[in-house]
Amino acid sequence: MTQAVVAIVGRPNVGKSTLFNRLTSKRRAIVHATPGVTRDIQRGQSEWNGCGFTLLDTGGIFSGLDDELITHVEQRAIDEATSADVILFVTDANDGVVSADEDVAQRVRTLGVPVLLVVNKTEKKLSQQGIGDFFRLGFEKLFAISALHGEGTGDLLDEVVSMLPHADVHVKSEDLRLAIIGVPNVGKSSLVNALVGTEQNIVDSRPGTTRDSIDITFSWNGQRVTLVDTAGIKRRSRTKSDVDTLSAVKSLESIERCDVVVMLLDASRAISAQDVRVGGYAHRASRGVLVCFNKWDTVNKDDKTYRDYERRFRSRFAYLSYAPVLFISALARQRVGRVLDTAWRVHEQRNHRILTAEFNRYIGDVIAGSPPPYHGGGTGKIYYATQVETAPPTFALFVNRAQFFGRNYVRYIANQIRRAYCFEGTRIKVQLVEKKGG
Repeated sequence: MTQAVVAIVGRPNVGKSTLFNRLTSKRRAIVHATPGVTRDIQRGQSEWNGCGFTLLDTGGIFSGLDDELITHVEQRAIDEATSADVILFVTDANDGVVSADEDVAQRVRTLGVPVLLVVNKTEKKLSQQGIGDFFRLGFEKLFAISALHGEGTGDLLDEVVSMLPHADVHVKSEDLRLAIIGVPNVGKSSLVNALVGTEQNIVDSRPGTTRDSIDITFSWNGQRVTLVDTAGIKRRSRTKSDVDTLSAVKSLESIERCDVVVMLLDASRAISAQDVRVGGYAHRASRGVLVCFNKWDTVNKDDKTYRDYERRFRSRFAYLSYAPVLFISALARQRVGRVLDTAWRVHEQRNHRILTAEFNRYIGDVIAGSPPPYHGGGTGKIYYATQVETAPPTFALFVNRAQFFGRNYVRYIANQIRRAYCFEGTRIKVQLVEKKGG
């Protein structure tokens, strides 16, 4: 059953993203006093009285700014509103009715979609005094709310679900959650568009176009994949505004809630220290990692270029020795199809489990070939081993004394596990557990 769609529209800075976060019960959309923070379409799931629907947070429209990118943002908002089942037209009680509200009202009336007028920021009595003035915008149903505090949102949701033609609370979870990360302007949104096959995110030549982390779910080879396009992660010294800081925080949160990270590098320039830092975030979060050199079509190549690039990468990203490397061009659609194939393979490897009996036999062979050396005042003994977790693959070695095992030997065990079982694209963890009585 197709899920209903509710779009939130309005001029900039009236609290659309605050309302989105309130109705989805998640702090996913960035909220800030600066107008125009929301640029792409943020999608979330909401449910009320057993009815589920998709909620869209759109960029502000009729901002009055003469900018090609802003015009694109505004057109995207209108396009999404046109395909919705219900529009929530949000205004600001503190400002009263302004000319931009009248422009939005005139535009949404022509879309042929039911509209609910929402007067936000009514938590103060002074703000409530002029609510009646909003009826002159020409809409029959008006709801006074405080998105920040949740006041009035229950009545609003009652009306919303009563208007939805095909509400369905059952939403299928995704099979793979894929976050695309990197420094600004490496082509993350272009890669999303190439993978999905449509212009889902706004692509602009200026760094920093994407400020929020945008989720796009689609079907691929019978699997449900969610792509998360994140904002570029800048160096702290170059983060000039608190909006940029919020964007970076959202990007890091996206890494934590994904299965596999696509680490995007710009093949047309040298690897930077910030590239290395960004890769470290994914490694420390123990996500699956796939590295893609984008803009490969701009590089002058010979038969040694691939090997040279990968050698330089392995040198700078020693901690990502397990990550596969692809060379792509998102704009030219070169080898883009391999990204999802490889990401899915990494996802499967990250969730692979080895039978305990098989793993114990293998570790026994490893120990026989290279037993633990004398270390820390004694010689270590490994009684048995087992895989205790997946995602990431985590192994427990039950030993006599953990202090008898040096880092190098534990690393040797991890390398032998990878040699036998691959675990491509995923970090391996080895834990030492002291066996009682050992």
